[in-house]
Amino acid sequence: MAGLVKLACLVLACMIVAAPITSNAALSCGTVNTNVAACIGYLTQGGPLPGACCTGVNRLNSIARTTPDRQQACRCLKTAASALGSALNAGLLAGLPKACGVNVPFPISTSINCNSVS
Repeated sequence: MAGLVKLACLVLACMIVAAPITSNAALSCGTVNTNVAACIGYLTQGGPLPGACCTGVNRLNSIARTTPDRQQACRCLKTAASALGSALNAGLLAGLPKACGVNVPFPISTSINCNSVS
């Protein structure tokens, strides 16, 4: 439980640091991170996929409709994924959209070039 609290604090810190970077896109990292926060435990520890996680993934997909918003969401997700480091299960991350029934127009990976997202 203490590890999860530390992880939540780390994500919150990333949200605060990354928020000023989002000036060109209407979508903020705070919005992105809030929508995927319920996924952190699943992406780091596995287990059952929380319904709240898929609700957030679906909401984020419906919010990020323009190319700048999708690119910004990509950057925010990469920053959050990097903050999780080796605790992140890359396979679960890559499969998250499909597991939630969401068609995302780019692969979910920590190595994606977000500028290529359209």
